[in-house]
Amino acid sequence: MWAIVWKDVRLELRTKERLASFFVLAVLIVLVFVFALGPEHAQSPEIGAALLWVGLLFAGMLSLQRTFLIEQERGCLSGLLLCPFDPSELFLAKLLGNICFLSIVEAIVVPITLLFFGLQVSWSLLGLPVVLLLGIIGFSALGTLFSAIAVRTRAREVIFPLLLLPLLIPLLLAAVHITTAILTGGEWTGIWLRVLLAFDVIFVVAGWLLFPQVVYE
Repeated sequence: MWAIVWKDVRLELRTKERLASFFVLAVLIVLVFVFALGPEHAQSPEIGAALLWVGLLFAGMLSLQRTFLIEQERGCLSGLLLCPFDPSELFLAKLLGNICFLSIVEAIVVPITLLFFGLQVSWSLLGLPVVLLLGIIGFSALGTLFSAIAVRTRAREVIFPLLLLPLLIPLLLAAVHITTAILTGGEWTGIWLRVLLAFDVIFVVAGWLLFPQVVYE
């Protein structure tokens, strides 16, 4: 499993395709909304929290789509499935790689977003990395599973978001509510945090269990 993770990391460090495209798209989304809303509306914590996750969602989908695309284009996916290890380990390896890539870019995009929207820096922001990590875990788990489903279809660019977006609604609602509470200095360890944790556990376990059937069908 760790060999696959290291392979993906080395390949990305060599090409920087996913990191560069994800970063540029996320920043462009933030800039478009900053100029569209104007300085008065852009400084609202609610809008800042929503756009932070909108940027992660659309830029992250671009990154997650490529999870199995390289292996499929080069005929390596079948070879990986013939290796003597549990296919669920392939899911975990790809999941860890996606979490790593999304976390790296978010570590750069989030401060830029806070700067553009003029949001005040306070001690409550210390909880923001925790929420971002929980959101990235659930997003990556669902995206990794559906990427394996869509990669062998002709219209994968269309099928992937159609499968992913409806099921991401609970995660996005919870993440936006918690992020808004953090940006306003309010209480954020309530029911929405439990929704976010439950989403992560459900789809990480579901992906681990369903992945063998998905890749062999």
